[in-house]
Amino acid sequence: MNCSDASIARSTALMRTLRLQLRFLLPLVATLVAAAYLALPLMDKLTLRWFARDLSTRGNLVANTLSDSIVESLSDGRRANRLRSLFNRAVQDERMVAIGLCEPGDRLAVASYGFPPDLSCAQVREAASRPDPELSIAGGAVHAGIYPVQGETGQVGELVLLQDMSFIERRSQDTRRYLLILIIALGVTISLITMVVAQVSWRGWMRGARALLRGEGIVRPLVDEPSPELEPLALELRSRLRDLEDEYRRSLGLESEWTAERLRLLLRTQLRGDEVIVVSNREPYLHQRNEDGSVVVKRPASGLVTAVEPVMRACSGTWIAHGSGSADREVVDANDRIRVPPGHEDYTLRRLWLTEEEEAGYYFGFANEGLWPLCHVAHVRPVFRESDWQRYREVNQRFADAVVAEARSEDPIVLVQDYHFALLPAMVRAKLPRATILTFWHIPWPNPESFGICPWRRELLEGMLGSTILGFHTRYHCKNFIETVDRYLEARIEHEHSVVSYRDDETFIESYPISIEWPDEATVARWPSVDECRLAVRRRLGLPEDQLIACGVDRFDYTKGIVERLHAVERLLEKYPRWIDRFSFVQVAAPTRSSLPEYRVFQDRIKEITERINTRFGNEHWQPVRLLAEHHDSDAVNELYRASEVCVVTSLHDGMNLVCKEYCAARDDEAGVLILSRFAGAARELNEALIVNPYHVEETADALHRALTMPRAEQRERMASLRMTIREANVFRWAGLMLADAGRSRLRERIEARVERYRHRSR
Repeated sequence: MNCSDASIARSTALMRTLRLQLRFLLPLVATLVAAAYLALPLMDKLTLRWFARDLSTRGNLVANTLSDSIVESLSDGRRANRLRSLFNRAVQDERMVAIGLCEPGDRLAVASYGFPPDLSCAQVREAASRPDPELSIAGGAVHAGIYPVQGETGQVGELVLLQDMSFIERRSQDTRRYLLILIIALGVTISLITMVVAQVSWRGWMRGARALLRGEGIVRPLVDEPSPELEPLALELRSRLRDLEDEYRRSLGLESEWTAERLRLLLRTQLRGDEVIVVSNREPYLHQRNEDGSVVVKRPASGLVTAVEPVMRACSGTWIAHGSGSADREVVDANDRIRVPPGHEDYTLRRLWLTEEEEAGYYFGFANEGLWPLCHVAHVRPVFRESDWQRYREVNQRFADAVVAEARSEDPIVLVQDYHFALLPAMVRAKLPRATILTFWHIPWPNPESFGICPWRRELLEGMLGSTILGFHTRYHCKNFIETVDRYLEARIEHEHSVVSYRDDETFIESYPISIEWPDEATVARWPSVDECRLAVRRRLGLPEDQLIACGVDRFDYTKGIVERLHAVERLLEKYPRWIDRFSFVQVAAPTRSSLPEYRVFQDRIKEITERINTRFGNEHWQPVRLLAEHHDSDAVNELYRASEVCVVTSLHDGMNLVCKEYCAARDDEAGVLILSRFAGAARELNEALIVNPYHVEETADALHRALTMPRAEQRERMASLRMTIREANVFRWAGLMLADAGRSRLRERIEARVERYRHRSR
């Protein structure tokens, strides 16, 4: 073959290759163009809906802005001229077509220039009620909106706003043009890249594509001789999917308010038919026998119960807890179960019984003399005894066995609550390997050096890593835990995704700031007014009518900073004598763990400091500190919140602290000031509080003075912002984020299981 023939052969082969490539390229580009044209109507519809919603929001703003002027003009004898002048000035906006005012009876009272004479209030109201509130006027489309105008005596009329919608069509045309160009360019680029890859290794591409279609390389790394060309792509896809999942998870819950109904919807969609089991030491309801022999139901004072009980009412399921009430055994059935809450019976409470020896070793001993001071880095030395550790293990195993017994399926969702059950997740995992275990640690997690004090640190970490998801209040606590695992265990840690892999199991470490159930309108309507609460508290405590009140609500615990709080009150009276006889500090301190020596000594110290301050500054008519060392029900606490001008939270170290959130929720009058320790987890959310260092007595005393003298306008601004934050980040959002993460974890595991079964069948 001569050179001419070789050239002709190469040219022929090149033309054949180009024809084959064009046969692949042109249909793909055509398909993408067709898809773009099919997507354009949907884009137009979505664009119209978006802009209609924006116009409705803008209409609300205009109506609110004009309401006061309209009400004022209606009281004037020349109201028609004043209103017409007001409306004419308002329609000078380029998007505002016309404005009118409808009086009761659907009569158009006043309108601006340009208002269609044949358009009635009823027609506008009918158009505004449609999903697409559009009217055609003089050949153009306008957005119709009708908004109530409220006066002091009620609604005085309705404001009609007609807004131009022609700009929507212009923007839609630009969007269509840019979208079409983008899709065509993207199609050509993808086609060219595809042809290049196909030319490089067609056989490797096919083998890798089959693996990708089977799910290998996305859900799990490529197996069975993966394509070397596609293995980096598969790994990159897997990483990008994890990043997208992280972004989606962090944005969940910001679109709308979390409610019990939304939580139920999440369970019906992402966790349909799944069983929910909660495990905690403290029960949500206990039955006590009174002196007269009657049995009463009480709800214990506990932040954990406050947070988790609304979740169980929304989710149903089973709650397993220690039965500690004097009449608990008398009301359960043969299987130690009872339906709660009384009168509603939304979920099942399963009670376990502990002997005095078990409770002394597991609860008072290892949990509260060991783990509690260890994790709070408190100025109390942790105590670790071998006998307490054995009791702790035994009780954890008993609760784990109860979870297995209560589970109706092989893969329940188990919510493990707090430091009393650090070993339980791994114990449940051993019996129910397919269970989704969510462990939430309600107290802080210390740094690795502090945690290293515990003799059984390795066993505790291994137990907690039996969890599918492990939650803490703040990112700082998550970071401490991951560093602790890195220090004491041989585990693989993905810091960018907060995932710890230990013994072939993965645990996702994340922060879920806990919160409270936001009171609904019916609950708020039953509350006495702030003035009534203030009067009742002053009468009950014997305080003068003009007395300003600051409150603290805690358990009698050395981590709550009660001593530092009292020192700040004393310094306030020293530095600002004007508050003598004008200010009272009310400290509610519910007794807790009184059998432990540290707590008895602490309670005695609080009483001594209180007596000293009252002796120094008080008189026969007034005492600056009122110490209420007894349990208060939720209504009494809420009454004190509403009566107090200031709430003081000075925790020395706290996971979250829900008292500060309860106080803000109780202040529907948007008055009052919150003083909050920087060492409480809530300080990272509630920035509008007066943040203090409780160890700095002078700073806390000055914050008290500032709170007592703060203008009402500043109080309202701060409290409104605090209430908005707490309302949005409520307890249902806390539970919803955890359960949504659990749902995605369960979905991923099921996909992996299906892919694994398919792979074995194909061999």
